[in-house]
Amino acid sequence: MRPGFCSPRMPAPPSPTPTPRRLMPALFIGVFMAALDTAVIAPAIPALREAFAIDHREAGLLMVVFVLCSLSSTALLANLGDRHGRRPVYLGAVTCFALGSLIIALSPSFGIVLLGRAVQGFGAGGIIPTASAVIGDAVPARERGRALGLIGAIYGMAFVLGPPLAALLMLAASWHWIFLINLPIAALVLWLASRALPRAKQMAQHAPLDTLGLLLVVLGLCALVLGITRIADGLFERLLWPGFLVAAALLGAWLVRVERNAAAPMIPMNLFAQRQLATTYTLTVGAGFGMGSVIFLSSIAQLAHGVEPRHAGFVLLPLVLSSMAGSMGAGRLLNRLGPRTLILLGFGHLALGYALCALVGFGLWFFLVATVPVGLGVGIVVGGALRSIAIDEAPPAQRGAAQGLINICTSIGTLLSAAVVSAVADFGGGGAHGFAIAYLGVAASMLLMGLATLRLRRPPAAPHDAAQESARA
Repeated sequence: MRPGFCSPRMPAPPSPTPTPRRLMPALFIGVFMAALDTAVIAPAIPALREAFAIDHREAGLLMVVFVLCSLSSTALLANLGDRHGRRPVYLGAVTCFALGSLIIALSPSFGIVLLGRAVQGFGAGGIIPTASAVIGDAVPARERGRALGLIGAIYGMAFVLGPPLAALLMLAASWHWIFLINLPIAALVLWLASRALPRAKQMAQHAPLDTLGLLLVVLGLCALVLGITRIADGLFERLLWPGFLVAAALLGAWLVRVERNAAAPMIPMNLFAQRQLATTYTLTVGAGFGMGSVIFLSSIAQLAHGVEPRHAGFVLLPLVLSSMAGSMGAGRLLNRLGPRTLILLGFGHLALGYALCALVGFGLWFFLVATVPVGLGVGIVVGGALRSIAIDEAPPAQRGAAQGLINICTSIGTLLSAAVVSAVADFGGGGAHGFAIAYLGVAASMLLMGLATLRLRRPPAAPHDAAQESARA
């Protein structure tokens, strides 16, 4: 094979761009827009219920439809990015997200709102993994840690800042503007990305799209989400979630068999054959669980420390600030310490912080201080460390798929956290005592993730980019 050429089935990865600073705003703003919309829907639910006369069970579909479509599109769009280049996939995903936002804002009925959420979710599923893969393709190795750390900081910041920002928009205007504001942001992202995203060289031949693998991925993820969230149980007033989980397991086993024999698999099984990557995806589920568990901390503030519901979001400000600091600091230290050490520190902080938050008898100020290590831990584990392992270990032609799996695993962990923490809190009697028991369990699970981190290899010497190597030669 001649230098500069790759397999006829895949596009050649673009060489590092000489202007990564032009590239970063297009990626960061897009990631913030997509991540923010997973968090802003909660404050809008009361207004949407009033506008469309829906009940709590129907309102739950707003999040479930978004998550289902986001997870289902992630594997497809990551695969298309590996085959046809990141640029068209990223531009298409941002356009799809903006179209979904417009549909929601102009919806005459709740059914159209759900259609808009589906379109939004489909686009969101391609934005974050494609942005991370672009960083792997175009940013020199010595700068990747900082860039991926900023991606994590933006994602975590959007996750926590979403509710108060949505509340402010509804106070100043109406719920429609939670979605309409995405349109000028998306236009800016498209303009920046069209100028800065590198073009990949396309080869003429591609293996056929793995349609059976795609179908099994979509069906399996749908069954898993419906089993975890139990939304179908409430809609149909029947016990359905065990059947959905069994179906997800069976579909997963069938998917593994199909993908092992596929010419161009939707989910490359060779990624799981590597111990480093298999451990990384397990830890990513744990990172999603740790991040998702944040949403019930405001309940402890209300139930144990008497914080009024309208002020509950403000008690998470120390967590938000420390999360941003953790992500940016981890990005700067990634090349120096290596991902293994950073991930250990992240899960250690999460275990400590959640254990302290469970001690509900020491007052509000103790609780506020306890949220700081939680924020640091979230910032570290959802930052660049796990994504950097996926970039370094996956073949360049499968970077999109590797990053898509990071997103899928994070979302699964987040969904599990909502189901597990609420169930354990109810089992513990509800109230502050129930949540205290639940968060002790979360702390224990973070300790287990820390132990699992020890399976990762110790990092080799710091990588050097091609320019350094050429200068040294």
